[in-house]
Amino acid sequence: MRCCAPHAPIGSAAVVCRAAHFIRKAGISVPRAGSHVLRHSCVQRLVNANFPLKHIGDYVGHRSASSTQIYGKIAVEQLREIALGNGEDVL
Repeated sequence: MRCCAPHAPIGSAAVVCRAAHFIRKAGISVPRAGSHVLRHSCVQRLVNANFPLKHIGDYVGHRSASSTQIYGKIAVEQLREIALGNGEDVL
């Protein structure tokens, strides 16, 4: 709800703006700060915790399993970066 008149629900643009504000204020560096970053972060944590993609898709409201599978590719890319590195960052 807006704190000033007219008292009405805030729109999606306001949610994105506030999320971006607090992400930047926290010092988190992301290409596009906004509420979608929070969604990606949540889904990635569920993928990393080995939740089934079907359950994750249901949780975030994906209609298609292929939409949720995109998040599984992120973990593969992270593993690839570690495998191609010299191992110093892991230690």
